[in-house]
Amino acid sequence: MESTGAPRFAFVGLVVADVAASVGFYRRLGVGFPEGVEGEGHVEGELPGGPLLVLDAEETIRSFHPGWRAPSGGARSALAFRCGSPAEVDVLYGELTGAGYHGELEPWDAFWGQRYAVVRDPDGNGVDLLAPL
Repeated sequence: MESTGAPRFAFVGLVVADVAASVGFYRRLGVGFPEGVEGEGHVEGELPGGPLLVLDAEETIRSFHPGWRAPSGGARSALAFRCGSPAEVDVLYGELTGAGYHGELEPWDAFWGQRYAVVRDPDGNGVDLLAPL
């Protein structure tokens, strides 16, 4: 088999406790999940800009990795979504927290030159919202 060059990034995968809840959260951020996938054990949605976000139910992971356990303690990863403007960070943060999602850090002007906020998805993963100042 001939090499076709360097491997290309394919997707970010998250193990989730409730696929429907996670699909609902990430749809609010523009992830294109097909309609009707909320009850599936594995779903794929296109992220704005091209890459995929893949969600797998904990039961799906255990189906091929019976010893898998959900991590405990602090988060080890976060997803970040770049907004079109600093004001958009504020609006999106307000929409998400208004819909009941946990606001970890309210929007603020970060010393590195971005309007920044952090919300938690239904599984507690950090989701950063940012825009250049």
